[in-house]
Amino acid sequence: MGPKAKKKSGSKKKRITKADQLKQLQEEEERRQKEEEEARVKYEKEEMERLEIQRAEKEKLRKLEAKDLERRNGELEELYLLEACFPEAEKLKRGSRLLSQWKHYIQCDGSPDPSISQEINTFISLWKEETNETFEAVTAKSKLVLNQASTLADLDSGNMEKVIRDENVTVYVWANLKKNPRYRSIRFSETQTGFEIPRILATSDIALRLLHTRYDHVTPLGPVPTASQEHTSTVTYFGKDEVKSVEAAVSKDVQEEYKEQENESNSVHEEETKVDEQGGIEGQTSSVQEESEATKYELEMKLLSETVSAAQLLLLENASEKPYFFEENEVDLCQFTALGGVHHLDILELPPQCKPRKGWMIVEILKEGLQKYTYPPETAEDFETENTFPPIEVMLEVHENVIFFENPMVARWDAEGKHWKTDGISNVSYKSEARLITFSLDTFGPVTLIQDAHVNMPYQSWELRPLDVNKVLLTVTTVFTEIQIQIKENLCMLASIKLNNQKHSSILEEKWMTPVSFIIALKEAGLNIFPTGHSHFYVVINYKLPLVEVKAYRQMALLSSAFAFGWSKWNTVCNSDKVVFQVREHLPKEEPIQNPNWTLLMFNGDRAQSLKINESSDAFSEALKEETEFHSTLYHMVKDFASKEAMKKVRCSSCQFVDSVCHMLLSTRLLSYS
Repeated sequence: MGPKAKKKSGSKKKRITKADQLKQLQEEEERRQKEEEEARVKYEKEEMERLEIQRAEKEKLRKLEAKDLERRNGELEELYLLEACFPEAEKLKRGSRLLSQWKHYIQCDGSPDPSISQEINTFISLWKEETNETFEAVTAKSKLVLNQASTLADLDSGNMEKVIRDENVTVYVWANLKKNPRYRSIRFSETQTGFEIPRILATSDIALRLLHTRYDHVTPLGPVPTASQEHTSTVTYFGKDEVKSVEAAVSKDVQEEYKEQENESNSVHEEETKVDEQGGIEGQTSSVQEESEATKYELEMKLLSETVSAAQLLLLENASEKPYFFEENEVDLCQFTALGGVHHLDILELPPQCKPRKGWMIVEILKEGLQKYTYPPETAEDFETENTFPPIEVMLEVHENVIFFENPMVARWDAEGKHWKTDGISNVSYKSEARLITFSLDTFGPVTLIQDAHVNMPYQSWELRPLDVNKVLLTVTTVFTEIQIQIKENLCMLASIKLNNQKHSSILEEKWMTPVSFIIALKEAGLNIFPTGHSHFYVVINYKLPLVEVKAYRQMALLSSAFAFGWSKWNTVCNSDKVVFQVREHLPKEEPIQNPNWTLLMFNGDRAQSLKINESSDAFSEALKEETEFHSTLYHMVKDFASKEAMKKVRCSSCQFVDSVCHMLLSTRLLSYS
């Protein structure tokens, strides 16, 4: 064994005494108490600072609210003067209508006034009873009668086909002269329109007639929709029928006040007459008359202003329930719309053909005229109908001026029930690039193409931007398209359409129309961005109180000549009694800014404020933006940060321009449907 290793000195641990342990515990307790005290003091300090900040903010808000309340009456009075443009525009529209009626009256051309139903009925009745015609007209009709199908026979097939067009109607006629069972495919020359007929028809004495009207005169034959269903965005604020319903919504106090003032005016007039008879002072009488007329004019404008406001509010009020119960396979015309006109498909019995005899053409004229050919026969059994009388395949060209964003549905007119139905139609196929739709039809009659009326709702975004003096550009972006609308004075125009981010040409471009005509034209073209009173049943909307919307649209229209407005994602987050949108000053002819500096505004109809958040913020907050105040109107809100030039342009805006912008905003309902 080797020598033992020596123990290292100091390797033995020093033993901790109980006194040291107590001292250590005491120090730790003191340190803990000190840290807790410091944390308490810090918390109390921070809490005091927070409470002080909160108190200061509350005090600041209290002062701002008091300031807003103090100047509220003055701001509302100024807004009332600015909004006098709406009744002024209505007076101009009434004057224009009266002038148009007078011009029509003095023309004395026999044409009826389309706004007067009695004149239309009289015109149609006289037209039906008209029997005395000129010799030239009778001769022309005789030539038409003598020109039967055999003279227009095709050299290849031996059958007859004819296409007659004008700007509103196209007639396709095919006559089965040869009755050759091999010729079952019918294509009208230079078109894609045609038929594929079964063998039994290919061997029958028949003629096929397709009458395409670019207008829809069939749908109005159905049940009359309720007043709430027919949204008044497609009519003027004050048609003859609308006046009664609108006046019912006008404040009774205003009407009574107007009557009282009118009575006072009459009494003043009686006193003036007495003074004149007694040789009174003419100057005093004239002064009283002027004051009376001025008072009467002010009350008239006040009444008209209330009426206009009530009419605008009526545009936005929603119906509480669906107005009509729809049968099975019946097209819900509150949800869908007919586009591209109506195609009247008929099978006719082939009339007797002209026969040459020794230099003469012998034609048998049927007194009863053309007769319809029943297909399938009413006496046929069900199993016979399926096998012997199969459906007829129809090929139709979709009109170039109509846009379908989805594959269209085909509907047939039920003459008995007077509505469109989707039964009896099968094998529907649509080629969008060729604009050709093919389907099988059990029985002939009027058919039309159907599209969801709300295919472009809700909107993804929107923007209203000034272009020039009394001229703006409204851009509405949907899932399928981007529509740009120019508005100037009392006219609107389709500026451009984009489909799949590519420009799409339309016959409506560069055509200025009144707002009412423009809205109708866009709907007929399939570009429907105008909700009805029942659209909220079919679209998930961001509901806002109608009164708040109306006030917002009116004031946005007032400011539109110098300020741009835009969509905000926070509008869907705030309550239904508030709207949120972006605004910035944009003087006409300014170059577009890549990243414009928008201000976020919140408005509840009675108070406007700038928000501290922006579009890129993480969460919604109603906190007031620093260095800003409350205002009772949008006009006074933007006035705080606007230039003098911008406010001057606002005050110089044309009343018709402001009214047209407001009408378009009310019709699109951007704040609820985006």
